[in-house]
Amino acid sequence: MNDNASKLLHWYGKLPARRVDLVGDYAGQELFIVEGDGLLLRCFDDPKIDFTDGFQLLHAVYAVEHFLQALLQRKCVFHIVFFEVHKELCIPRATPSVSRSKYLLARAIIIRHLEVRLQLSHPTVKIYTFSSALDPSFQRYLNASGAYFIMTHDGANSSPADKDPRLKGQKLDVESIQSEELRRRVMFRTTIFAAIDQGYNIALIDGLEWMDTKIMTVVVEGLRNVDPALAIDETAYASGPDDSEIGPDLHIHISEDSARLMLQQVSALGTRSERLLLTLVALKAMEAQQVTNAHLVTAMLSQTLLITHTSLSSRRLEMPAITRSKRRELDEFLAVFVHISARILQQGFWDDLCTEASLDCDITDLIDGRLFVTVWFELVNGSALHILNTDLQTKLQGLLDMVTPMSRIPKQLALGKPDSKLPSAAESSLSPSDRMTVLPFSHFIFDKHLRPINITVQASRDPSGRSAKVFQEVSHWHNAKRRLDPKAAHVLSDRDKMRAMRKNQFFMAEMAGYAASLTGVTGKNLEPELITVSEDAKPAKEATERTKENGDTAKQRKGQASKGVSNAKAIIAANVAAKGGGVADKTLAAWKTVRANLDAERSLQSRYRKTKAYLRDLPSDKRAIVQAEVEYYNICTLLKMYRILSKQTNGANQAQIDGVTALVFSTIRGLTVAKGLTKTIVNQVKSITQALRLPNVEFPAVETDGKLSFEPDLRLSEIRPVPTAYHEFQLLHCGPYMDRNLDSAPDARVKTFNPDGWQRKVLDELDADRSIFVVAPTSAGKTFISFYAMEKILRRNDDSILVYVAPTKALVNQIGAEIQARFKKAYRHAGRSVWAIHTRDYRINNPSGCQILVTVPHILQIMLLSSSNAKSWSRKVRCIIFDEIHSIGQAEDGVVWEQLLLLAPCPIIALSATVGNPEQFNSWLTSTQRSSGFDVTMITHQHRYSDLRKFVYEPPRQFSFNGLPEPSFGTLGLDGLDGLAFVHPVASLVNKSRGIPQDLSLEARDCLTLWESMSRHQTKAFPVDRTLDPDHLPQVVRKAHIIEWEKQLKMLLKAWMLQEESPFDRVIKDLGQPINDLRPPTHYVSRPEDNSVTTEAVAMKADDLYCTTLPLLCKLQERDALPAILFNYDRSKCERICQSIMAQLKDAENSMKESSPTWKSKIRGYEQYLANKSKQNPKKVAVPKKKGKANDEDGTSKADKMQDAASEEANPYANFNPDAPVEGFHFANIAKAEAAELAAIHKELKWRGLAPWLMESLTRGIGVHHAGMNRKYRQAVEMLFRKGFLRVVIATGTLALGINMPCATVIFSGDSVFLTALNFRQAAGRAGRRGFDLLGNVVFQNISTAKVCRLLSSRLPDMTGHFPITTTLILRLFSLLYESGNTKYAVDAINSLLSQPRLYLDGPAFKDQVLHHLRFSIEYLRRHDLLSAEGVPLNFAGLTTHLYYTENSSFALNALLKEGYLHDLCSEIDEAESRVLRTLMTVMAHLFGRRPCRHSDQEYIENIVKRSPSIVFLPKLPASAAQILQQHNNQTLQIFTTYVRTFVDQHIDQPDNKLPLTGLTCGSNENSLPASLHPLPPTIIRSPFVALSGHSDTFTSISDLCTSVRSHVFLEQNAIPHLPIYPSETPTPLNAYLYDFYMHGDIDALETANGVRKSDVWFLLNDFSLVLATIQTSLANFMKIPEASGAGGADMQDLVGGGDEGNNRDDEAVMAERDSGYGSTASSVVDDGSGTMATATGGNQSGAGKAKTKKKVEDSWEVEADADAQAEEEEEAWDEGDSEEDEKGPQTVAEMEKGFLNIYKAVSKLKKEFDEKFKAMFA
Repeated sequence: MNDNASKLLHWYGKLPARRVDLVGDYAGQELFIVEGDGLLLRCFDDPKIDFTDGFQLLHAVYAVEHFLQALLQRKCVFHIVFFEVHKELCIPRATPSVSRSKYLLARAIIIRHLEVRLQLSHPTVKIYTFSSALDPSFQRYLNASGAYFIMTHDGANSSPADKDPRLKGQKLDVESIQSEELRRRVMFRTTIFAAIDQGYNIALIDGLEWMDTKIMTVVVEGLRNVDPALAIDETAYASGPDDSEIGPDLHIHISEDSARLMLQQVSALGTRSERLLLTLVALKAMEAQQVTNAHLVTAMLSQTLLITHTSLSSRRLEMPAITRSKRRELDEFLAVFVHISARILQQGFWDDLCTEASLDCDITDLIDGRLFVTVWFELVNGSALHILNTDLQTKLQGLLDMVTPMSRIPKQLALGKPDSKLPSAAESSLSPSDRMTVLPFSHFIFDKHLRPINITVQASRDPSGRSAKVFQEVSHWHNAKRRLDPKAAHVLSDRDKMRAMRKNQFFMAEMAGYAASLTGVTGKNLEPELITVSEDAKPAKEATERTKENGDTAKQRKGQASKGVSNAKAIIAANVAAKGGGVADKTLAAWKTVRANLDAERSLQSRYRKTKAYLRDLPSDKRAIVQAEVEYYNICTLLKMYRILSKQTNGANQAQIDGVTALVFSTIRGLTVAKGLTKTIVNQVKSITQALRLPNVEFPAVETDGKLSFEPDLRLSEIRPVPTAYHEFQLLHCGPYMDRNLDSAPDARVKTFNPDGWQRKVLDELDADRSIFVVAPTSAGKTFISFYAMEKILRRNDDSILVYVAPTKALVNQIGAEIQARFKKAYRHAGRSVWAIHTRDYRINNPSGCQILVTVPHILQIMLLSSSNAKSWSRKVRCIIFDEIHSIGQAEDGVVWEQLLLLAPCPIIALSATVGNPEQFNSWLTSTQRSSGFDVTMITHQHRYSDLRKFVYEPPRQFSFNGLPEPSFGTLGLDGLDGLAFVHPVASLVNKSRGIPQDLSLEARDCLTLWESMSRHQTKAFPVDRTLDPDHLPQVVRKAHIIEWEKQLKMLLKAWMLQEESPFDRVIKDLGQPINDLRPPTHYVSRPEDNSVTTEAVAMKADDLYCTTLPLLCKLQERDALPAILFNYDRSKCERICQSIMAQLKDAENSMKESSPTWKSKIRGYEQYLANKSKQNPKKVAVPKKKGKANDEDGTSKADKMQDAASEEANPYANFNPDAPVEGFHFANIAKAEAAELAAIHKELKWRGLAPWLMESLTRGIGVHHAGMNRKYRQAVEMLFRKGFLRVVIATGTLALGINMPCATVIFSGDSVFLTALNFRQAAGRAGRRGFDLLGNVVFQNISTAKVCRLLSSRLPDMTGHFPITTTLILRLFSLLYESGNTKYAVDAINSLLSQPRLYLDGPAFKDQVLHHLRFSIEYLRRHDLLSAEGVPLNFAGLTTHLYYTENSSFALNALLKEGYLHDLCSEIDEAESRVLRTLMTVMAHLFGRRPCRHSDQEYIENIVKRSPSIVFLPKLPASAAQILQQHNNQTLQIFTTYVRTFVDQHIDQPDNKLPLTGLTCGSNENSLPASLHPLPPTIIRSPFVALSGHSDTFTSISDLCTSVRSHVFLEQNAIPHLPIYPSETPTPLNAYLYDFYMHGDIDALETANGVRKSDVWFLLNDFSLVLATIQTSLANFMKIPEASGAGGADMQDLVGGGDEGNNRDDEAVMAERDSGYGSTASSVVDDGSGTMATATGGNQSGAGKAKTKKKVEDSWEVEADADAQAEEEEEAWDEGDSEEDEKGPQTVAEMEKGFLNIYKAVSKLKKEFDEKFKAMFA
């Protein structure tokens, strides 16, 4: 290996990589490239394909088509590109030399087949061939196609050749194999290098897995991450092996003339088969070289005829036993034939020849190696009688004459008629051991759904003929001796009651502050609306029934409704009316006082802002009195600004001039609807309008007049008119200020604003109790929909429930806080509340006692499937709101969203801003809701309230930071700033194949510049209609006019886009010029006017986010475009960006302090102030305070104190803090938050152990927000940002999901695989939120122009579904039925789930398959002792369902429990604790948190794995555990093999003979192979294409079954409960990150060796800790261990992982420190590490508390004792917990319990050790 190759491999090994859902997380519907030879290597590497003994070409073609069809089925958009230098890379490892040419022929055939056939079946899938990745034509293709990324192989193998289980038993030349594999890796990675060098990411095709609609694979993030020391060795790269290295060394010339002559002969036979022509031309060439053999030629032609005239299913053959010499003769002939055939296909004339003759491209079935060898074998041995019938004999003779004249058919082929006796399908290829009957099952609910399924049921009801050994005497665990009573009340001690109450008050106090930041009432008491039950709020049916009962009439109800105003409000209204003019006089007088202060304000900008704030904060009645005058006062202020700016000759001020002018016009237009207008104001405003030559606005008729309280300083003669025409001025500068009223109108149901038409329609549908699906962009006004629905529920009665489902806990918190701020209600019964929050890690209020529950999908699913809720809570749910409904497409929990939609027992409200296929999704949603009796209405709205303006940022070459610049005034947008270029939305349409996205919106000036460009480039053939001229717009332009104009312009642009000769490309180039002209500024000084601070220029590295972010923020500060949110999708990078900004600010500040004379003078003054203060106020002796005297404890009178305070306030140093950040060196707006509030936040965060730098960053106005941050810190960031104190937040995408964080600018800071079209729209929507900003800015930092254009022009991805009927869900449904006593709710839920269509699989055919899957999932549960014949959950059904989120790992755990492995392992927990725990950890790491290692090559193993102190590859499972799990998988395989057989027998009668992608029919449907060739029975389950390689209906694994099942059978591998075991069932080793952490506790090692990002570690470890807690608590409940589970059992909903538990402990500590005076002295909960306590941090108003965790288990298992004496009395030894009745139980039960007790001990100890290391790592 040369030095360059070594560097290349080393470089590749360090590239960052992520495992993602290729469609949902990354590509969407974006075009990408599939590198052809990587695709072929992935498919050819399938050990099932026989290319060694036989040559099953059609099987290989099927494998390729099957893969490509799977991509298309998941809505991928791709092209396939082949590189000639890669052609030998498709040959799998250790391929014998004699077989290598077979792969090259297969490659050539597949390329030709796809080129011809895909034009007909899938014309969008293009096939291209280039010489290499460096081919200039390939570069041109890349530029034209706009491909997003490249999918290829990286040449790696999961194991060395000598350890490859597929090569076991073969004689290997290891050195030769390693050399070949090294070349393969270097070649593939050279191509990867070339792609990354051009900005493309790489998706690895090796290791790709299909999961429902998801494609899980590793994406290697290039991000131009190319080592400059690396260069491609073009000579080595372009030189592949000669053909002689791959095939026989032949010099055969194949002339076009000879091929055409053969074509004429073939045509004379009346056939158009390219396969036949290619066979004959190849054999003729071989004949010319005298390398033929009569028997072999005859056999080849015979198999060609038989392929055409026999059915595909009958061609399953077993290879005959052939001697070595005969094998060599056969291989040599075949090698020559294959080589020549490949050469023919490479000839330039071949394609033309076939096209001219209109030949049928059927070469995919050129050779059936097994058929060829069998025919030849029978010929050679003289035993093949009756192979061909008379007709085929005649044809064969004709073909032989074409190849070898004078030859004759061997006598073995010419005798009589063929024997027709063949094996039939009834003679199944299933062995007797593979066949099974189904266990009996009957359930009155499921039977009606399963009625269409006819299956053979065995007589025995015992799943295995004997009970599982662990459960010999135990039936369903709820009926066991230690039965848990779910109704048993857990009686809390007084101490725990107090603690629960204090927790709830603690969190409620937090929510109050959080709510204040949301509603903008900081410093005031919240005044939520008091809700009372109203008849009008009841649904129509309920109200009608109530009327009949009470004898009410409609008139009476109307009269009751008219009493809406309370007596208190009536009294207030009367008092206001009585006062009359008094209020007006006082208001006017107050305004005069305020105005006098405003007049004294020297800064006109400050005067303007303060005037606006004054008017905004006035109560509505007072605002109506002075509104017109105050607005006019502001116009005068703006006019004065305009005069001053106009006199300045500096052209740099033009942006401010235009901005101020637009503000003047906007304020004048707003004045037309202001209250309190007078003739004087109207006349003066009209004069201003004329002086500026602004468009005339119409004022209403005004009759009143009055003198102004101020004398306007107009000086109109000095006003310079606006130089542009009316329309141009409005379109260029006034777009953000335009009237956005579309079809708004007053509505009595909405008090705070006039809703738009679409919003009123939403209200109408809600009033009719119909389901709605709302698609509207961010800032359009979706939020109020939810609160209107909530208010309806609250007014209906005290029992109805609404559930709000949000995708993130941050959004849950926000909604809960907003509800608290909006509503309050008095209830008749204790324990009730308006709202509650319930997430996995905490609760606020009682989730079962509230009317509005805010939660996440998993918790709602648990509650809906809870048997304890089935008779009460679930039946009261009247509405479910699904916010961010597009989350259904997520890979992780999307299936839960879909299951909830199917389970919903009520109307739903589905909300989203980003749905790519709303019509399709609505169609599915409508059908699902209709089956539940509800109608659905889809309501869409396409227009944002505020526009978004996009910019690309180029950092300066050098940057000098000497403080933040002063912001400008009146400018919107970032136009004109050095280093920032505006991106016109239309300029992004560089890839015409995408079309114009529906949500690509244009603001007013975008429409103008588009019209101007189209007008410049129009031609006679492509004119611009004159009606599109902006002069046709009204004089005063409104947003509605722009929308219509935009629509017309887009229609014309779309027409141009579709025509190659149109000027479309010139328009795109024209509008994209600002981006193309963007150059980095040479030197940027942040505050050039400040000469007091000199800072050295720092060189900027353009792609370094850490050093270039501060200059960008300074640019935003210049335009007053802060606050800003910076989105980066890497948590650790978010933190590092923050730290870098902080360091730059502090370094500059320190430099200023050292060099600034002004600062030094200020410090001297401050020191003098302190000295003087010390002299003037010597320390006073404290005097005891006497009762009755108004003196303070220090003896100072109140008057003295007031005097001192006034004196202090007047002193400039009174509030000076030399340690605080200096103005100009922080982003905080200190006026927006009180010092006491900040101090309280800092104190709480300090108690939570937050990193000091994070707290310091808050003081500088910078925050970090991502899911890994402490919850309280995240809340603090959100609150301080909303208040305006924080003006910079660096966040991941979690902040984009509906969080109310309005900002002026969104920055996409760096590229990421997660920066997709969906995430871009979600995050960009944070800018320019309604009611906050008139315009939002979006800035792209360090993102390529191509990626920017792709983000803007990509359409949103379609919402795809999942396979929702999982085995765990089925078990949970049975538990719901059984434990609820078959309640109506439970029955309805199951009927709904089983009868509704699926988003992923719909239609009658798929419904049958789902039902079959259901029945055989029940069979699985029966055979694994989890379900009885009557549908009663058995044994560890509870544990399995509690671990539903780990499917299929939970079933593997059940197998290990059921077969006694864990009992045996843990039996020595007391004697050999260390060994048992280590082994137990190994087993658990194999079962849970499984992360497959990226395909590893030898370099990775040698350089990383072997050299690392970490354990990278997870050690193998203990042999006994592996054996149990393999037996479990085999039994599962048998069950689902029977499932497929049953389904095929009942529902499929069409042959499986069409290729899956192209639909090409292979073989004949009529005839079968002659019996004399000894065909094997045809397969029923396995695809006949796969069976060509000799495979039967006996399968080796679930993967084997799912990947080779016949067509028309849906089999989702991930929906089958199994766990592949390494290395026997999967070649990919598992990552040992969990085991390694348990052994070493080193987070750095997890990143460097195990490849786990630090930002992901906390979540992965917390998830595993939650699994251990679930197992531990399930065992405690199963055994009814009183110390662990409490009287009623621990609540599984309350379990959390160790990380969340630590956060909860922090809350407890803060609560104790911040004791508000209620309750006794606080003490934090003692945690013994066992995790059995339910750590819900929210209080529980209903009195249900959490289980106690204080216990002591034998002497060897010590826990920390609680200081509470009561807890000490409760401590017991393990064995002491058994009652006398328990001791009298059956011996088998006692033994079983002892075994379970040992397991419980071991799991508890494992969790304790794991959590201790977890806690220590993140302390």
